[in-house]
Order: sequence, then structure tokens, then C-alpha cells
Amino acid sequence: MGTTRKEGSLYTRLDGGLAILEFGHPSSNSLNSELLSRLCKEIESLGANTEIALILIQSEGDRAFCAGASFDELLEISTPEQSTAFFNGFARLINSMRTCPIPIIGKVHGKAVGGGVGLIASCDYVMASDKASLRLSEIGLGIAPLVIAPAVERKAGVSGLAELALAPSEWKSAYWARERGLFSKVFESRSDLDKETEFFAADLASHSRDALMLMKRALWEGTEHWDDLLTSRAAMTGKLALSQTTQQTISAFKKKR
Repeated sequence: MGTTRKEGSLYTRLDGGLAILEFGHPSSNSLNSELLSRLCKEIESLGANTEIALILIQSEGDRAFCAGASFDELLEISTPEQSTAFFNGFARLINSMRTCPIPIIGKVHGKAVGGGVGLIASCDYVMASDKASLRLSEIGLGIAPLVIAPAVERKAGVSGLAELALAPSEWKSAYWARERGLFSKVFESRSDLDKETEFFAADLASHSRDALMLMKRALWEGTEHWDDLLTSRAAMTGKLALSQTTQQTISAFKKKR
């Protein structure tokens, strides 16, 4: 069962040097502005805690991992400032994960769309279920996955980004994602995913925090310009989201869900 809170939910559990961060939203764990902001603040807080060596991110329920941007909020946006601010929430989340001084492990139990794929790509190591297929549906909605593109490209390469972004109605399997580097390991059952992720994360968190921090920094070398890059991409996406065609497409798509 997932959360019933309309604003979404966010919980953190500490287990030694491991912080387990779980988010949820009744609309397939989609991300609204409030939840994006809370995720950023919690990641920054955990990263600053010298007792924590590793963060594990997971989502609630047993269906979708993350449906990406909240369609409800997208349809309420009416000004360029609001639109840019909404997509800048995804830019801030990716940059918070990027600059977090300790590694972030992702546990992906189900499907991910749009911004959910960006969240996955921003993790340093990802364990997934074989049911965890991926899709970038933005082009089909009249937007473009510009904000998350650098994170996806960093893991899957330009060709992998193109395969996802330019086929907006096509789901890519968990095994495709593993081959492309978006997933590190794929498991055939949820129980195996839960068990192996718990063991892996606990073991990794038991190692030197200093060593993990240096490794994290090395993994993200060359991305120092992302603060400006993702902010500019958010403004571009915000303009696209305000078009009448995009709003009508999102509205129609929401009704089918």
C-alpha cells in the first residue's frame, strides 16, 4: 500500500551509517513541487550528517516506482514563472543528488516515467526488479526531457538518451536499462530485490565514509556546470509546458490513466 496523502509523503529511517529515504504519492509516486523540495532538503541534511555514510532511496507501494512530474500540478500552472519554478524543482533534485557528499543507492521496484527516470539516473548505484521498465514520455506530451537529459546521458550515453526520448510511447525493459548502465543489478522477484539491496547497502555503509566520499566526488567529476545548465533547461521546459497543445495533451492523457 502507498500513501493517501495528496501532498505526498517522505520518511527517513536510520540504520547505523545507512539512511533509508522513502517517498510516496497516491498518483503512482509522482513528484509535485512540495515533494521535490522535501527530497532536496532531506538529501542535503543527510549528506551533512557525519554519522551517515550512504543513502538508499526507494518509493512506497508495490506498483510504480515513480510516475514523474505531477500532472495535477502541471495543469494548474498558468504563468512562465510558475512553470519554470516547477521544472526547476527537478533541476534542484538532480543537483542535490549530484552534490551530496556520500553515495546514493536506488532501489527500483516498478516502472518509472520521465522525472522518475531522472531520479534513477542521478543515483550512484541502482538495484532494480525485472518489472522496472522505463519510459520518457515527454515528447509525446509536447514537452522534452531537457532537465533530466544530462543525468540520463551520463549513464546511458547519447544513443541511450535518444532511444528513450525519441520513442515516447515505448517502454524499455529493466534488462535494457542494465545494459545501458542505468541499472547495476536486476532481480527476478521483489523479495530478492529487497533482500539483496538491504544486504548490499548495509555492507557498503559499513565502510570508510571518507573513502566513499572521495569515490562519490570522482564519479561526478566534470559536472560542476550542471547548476547553470539544469536551471536553463528548466526555463526551456517551462515554456513548452505552457503551450495550449501541451496542456490539452496532458489533460487528455491524465483522463486515460
